[in-house]
Amino acid sequence: MPEIRQNRATKEWVIIATERAKRPDDFKPKEKKKSLPSFDKDCPFCPGSEHQTPPELFSYRKRGTEKDKPGWWVRIIPNKFPALISEVELSRVTEGFFLKMEGFGRHEVIIESPEHNLSLANMSLKQVEEVCLVYRQRYIELSSEKNIKMIIIFRNHGLAAGTSLLHPHSQLIALPLVPTHIRHLLEEAMRYYDDHGYCVFCDMLKEELEFKKRVILETESFVAFQPFASKVPFGIWIVPKTHNAGFGNITADEAKGLAFVLREILGRIYSKLSDPDYNLVLHTAPITDSNEDYYHWYVQILPRLSTPAGFELGSGVYINTTLPEETANFLSS
Repeated sequence: MPEIRQNRATKEWVIIATERAKRPDDFKPKEKKKSLPSFDKDCPFCPGSEHQTPPELFSYRKRGTEKDKPGWWVRIIPNKFPALISEVELSRVTEGFFLKMEGFGRHEVIIESPEHNLSLANMSLKQVEEVCLVYRQRYIELSSEKNIKMIIIFRNHGLAAGTSLLHPHSQLIALPLVPTHIRHLLEEAMRYYDDHGYCVFCDMLKEELEFKKRVILETESFVAFQPFASKVPFGIWIVPKTHNAGFGNITADEAKGLAFVLREILGRIYSKLSDPDYNLVLHTAPITDSNEDYYHWYVQILPRLSTPAGFELGSGVYINTTLPEETANFLSS
């Protein structure tokens, strides 16, 4: 029988369509992706093409090498085609009934490796640690800038996930506002805290650890699991065990611990599902709410194994054709 499940943290409803259920193996593509070279002379993110990108903001590089030259292993640059820019004044303007503001903010690209054909799934652990340390460093730096209210770090892997360049990279967008979608999540978490006196994410994590059947990986500091009301097949949350609302509060050691879990989980998705396209989002509280008791930062991985259609777009309710308990077991075994 189909089930309609609710995510207690977000209040989102999901239909688990067991009548149309697929086996985990059914999601493997019939055709394998074409292999990429380790270097592509036409790729602006490959070493030697630094002149094709905006000047770098920061890099981890070999001693003695010059800025905007080869020798780096992680490089941060402004997005060449930014959604937001920092060279404008932040002001709100009304046009009759309507409201707008200048497109203030920051849009940066984190080039994760000089090698064109790698991803977080198959890089060395050291390299993934460096990427997570850069996430943390850049988040902390931008959090102190005037008018920055919210920072979102995300990764689009593959064409179906919205990437335009195949070279391994993540993106960061710093906003002068807190989007309505995020405010909704905060309000639901706050409501749960007011009703129960506990963080809904902490309670969810406790429940998942007791149930165990949706847990994929547990370390000293993190738990990776498929939520009870997972929106998509193989959707995964990575949640820190210690309560913490803001990503910028983590230590360097915690960033390295996150790197281990990210690499392990993405490696299993890569090998067991033949490298599917996916979106990865780091969910965190707005900067001013980063020390609150009611919210909890986490990483969400959404494989692009199904396509939202008219019902999802019209209702906001997703249809998942897999049982999270079965797909979690597939990835954990």
